[in-house]
Amino acid sequence: MNNSSVLAAGLIERITEEQGKITHKVGENKQVLEKKISNHNLAIRYMIELLTDSKTGVIKDKLEIQAIGHRVVHGGEKFHSSTLISQQVIEAIKNIPLAPLHNPANLIGIEACQNFFGNLPQVAVFDTAFHQTMEKKTFLYAIDFSLYENHGVRRYGFHGTSHKYVALRASEFLNKSQEELDLITIHLGNGASITAIQKGKSIDTSMGLTPLEGIVMGTRSGDLDPGIIFYLSRELKKDLTEIENILNKNSGLKGLCGTNDMRDVLEKMKSGDKKALLAFQIYTYRIKKYIGAYAVALGNLDAIVFTGGIGENSFDVRSSVCENLSILGIELDEEKNKILENKERLISKENSKVKVLVIPTNEELQIAKETVEVLRQQQNIII
Repeated sequence: MNNSSVLAAGLIERITEEQGKITHKVGENKQVLEKKISNHNLAIRYMIELLTDSKTGVIKDKLEIQAIGHRVVHGGEKFHSSTLISQQVIEAIKNIPLAPLHNPANLIGIEACQNFFGNLPQVAVFDTAFHQTMEKKTFLYAIDFSLYENHGVRRYGFHGTSHKYVALRASEFLNKSQEELDLITIHLGNGASITAIQKGKSIDTSMGLTPLEGIVMGTRSGDLDPGIIFYLSRELKKDLTEIENILNKNSGLKGLCGTNDMRDVLEKMKSGDKKALLAFQIYTYRIKKYIGAYAVALGNLDAIVFTGGIGENSFDVRSSVCENLSILGIELDEEKNKILENKERLISKENSKVKVLVIPTNEELQIAKETVEVLRQQQNIII
């Protein structure tokens, strides 16, 4: 898959709602359909109809599809790498209680594809797998040890597919092997996380047991004093469901200034909105703190990599994050930083000891590559 290219891309939204939406793109031609999609089985059928249509399609028959890769958010400690899906794997995913909002939805997609494609090989690519190289001193919380032993309460980390992809691309870009590089990868989207990668392996990451921990996000709080939860319960009489909703859906940028979209935050900030300015400052300051901590954890730093919708597109965020980081050997080139390009690029000064890169993430491509690799290893199939 070294010469891989995208034949078609698409998105099916609002399944089971009154009006569904299907987006289908081939090259520069984009088609948007609105229709009721009552379940995921129907969604898969619509997808195949578009892929095989004489005008919009890129294949003649669904039999041309040789495998399917699925993103699965949480693999717990059970899955350390991408895995060929079997009934045993499905049961194991069902028994991981750590992502109640995500894993059940991922399984619905897997089962819908099984219904439609029969015994076609399918592969689960876990968001948590890349971080399974962390040591116990990194992933354990300082709480009753039995909570880890009996219930799996520990740091798992997420966005692993994205962090792995951009680390591989950084290695290619810098023309160095992964074993020669120590990186900090910074995935900034509505959800956001940072990972310290030493010689190709994740040694620490900002998200924890759930995707709530870490840096400030669009609607998630990130790190906070756990005593706040008890305070909200005791003093404001809020139940746990309300508090969970506050921390996951009404915190972060949205909680600080009313919007979870960084583009809106920047517009508000530049028009003089003080809350937006404060939200921006808190957001970038927390990222700087993690960069400093992870530079120490790594013991050496060759490059930092920005990715994700905000990381790739917001020069304001990159500029603020990199400001006054010369102590770490980071020297941003502001002119290069402000150039808007949707490609891999270097935005640090020539004399910067630590390189600063922008690398657009491509989780779908990484999932496809890992799907091929699993089939090669387990079925001796070459695609």
